[in-house]
Amino acid sequence: MKENSMKKSSNANSQNNIQNHSHLEGVFPATKKSGEMYYRASLTYRCKHISLGSFPAAQDAHAAYVEGIRLLQTPEVTVNSYHSSSPLAFEKWISLLNFRDNGVYSGNPIYMSKNFFYYYLSPSQTLKFDPDDLFYYATHKIMCRGNHYFVADHGSQISIVTRYGIKPYAKEGRDFRFINGDTNDFRRENLEILNIYHGVSLEQKNGQYHYTVRIHIKGNYLVGRYPSETEAAIAYNKAVDILKKNGLSKNFPQNYIEDLSPRKYAEIYSNLYISPRITEYRP
Repeated sequence: MKENSMKKSSNANSQNNIQNHSHLEGVFPATKKSGEMYYRASLTYRCKHISLGSFPAAQDAHAAYVEGIRLLQTPEVTVNSYHSSSPLAFEKWISLLNFRDNGVYSGNPIYMSKNFFYYYLSPSQTLKFDPDDLFYYATHKIMCRGNHYFVADHGSQISIVTRYGIKPYAKEGRDFRFINGDTNDFRRENLEILNIYHGVSLEQKNGQYHYTVRIHIKGNYLVGRYPSETEAAIAYNKAVDILKKNGLSKNFPQNYIEDLSPRKYAEIYSNLYISPRITEYRP
């Protein structure tokens, strides 16, 4: 009896809370599975219903609603106006400003310009992309780990550089470069691929440049050093073949070499030196 009485009292309190806050515009009470109450904030602008987030208190949800209305109705409010004390999350702030100024709403923090768009990771970290990438990044959230940017796609973490023909773990300055020096500018015109082959890097040793090939097994193993990029790319493929023949069941990528006849490929392949660390490797 006592337990039933407590449940009734709890339900009555919840109903009272709902009634007390039902007059707050833009606030909608909800209940978690545990029975705990929370409050959702939303608004409608240009016939579009926009969720502003969930909050523990009705007053917080209402403050988010008021802030959202202010952003949408005040042209003087810009990205630089944002402050950490805002009741709205920064991502939502950007989404609302973009909808106000450009008529396009995205759940991701995108702000469109005439010839490109910005993707705001934070108030101080902004990436720049071509308009052609707008749909992709409107539906794929960018995450950052160190200087590595990636999205979740089909259950995997995909590096954003792969969209531009750059290898997933390519190193800036060695495998590709930003032409204007801005490492946040991912417009295609600003990306130059320096190395298109897996496992190959141009290095200097004893005052001379050569193409070094490494393959990752359990750590990086040196395959060899070669005078040309083509030989280095084929050496990587040969190392992969040797490792598979020796019983290593790992899915290595293969290098595709254009404008090379099968006969010439086979000739280079057969004459290439491969380090004993690879030829004698056993899993």
